[in-house]
Amino acid sequence: MFEVSVEARFAATHQLRTSDGQAEPLHEHVWVVRVTYAGEELHADGLLVDFGAVRARLADVLRPLEGQNLNCVAALAGQPPSAEIVARHIARHLPASLGERARLRGVEVEEEPGCRARYKLPAG
Repeated sequence: MFEVSVEARFAATHQLRTSDGQAEPLHEHVWVVRVTYAGEELHADGLLVDFGAVRARLADVLRPLEGQNLNCVAALAGQPPSAEIVARHIARHLPASLGERARLRGVEVEEEPGCRARYKLPAG
């Protein structure tokens, strides 16, 4: 099995509620996003998928989030903009496959150094 991962960053603010219902202060992160595509066979050119193709698709998904308050992004409405929700949102807006060989495996979001959430897609 081959895997290809691409990272990108975007800056955005968010505000979550703690388990006791209190609102955190609005704060900003530079979110680091890593997307991974996987497949068993390489194309004749030796690639599973071109990094540039993954990077371009990811940039399209992140562009509406850049510089935004994630609490106010319509696509996330009704959900707390946690790293987990952001990872799932990104995964749902990326192509499930790129070419016939590469399938989206998962999306990892790092909210701050050492604090990550991963949304893994089911196999198959």
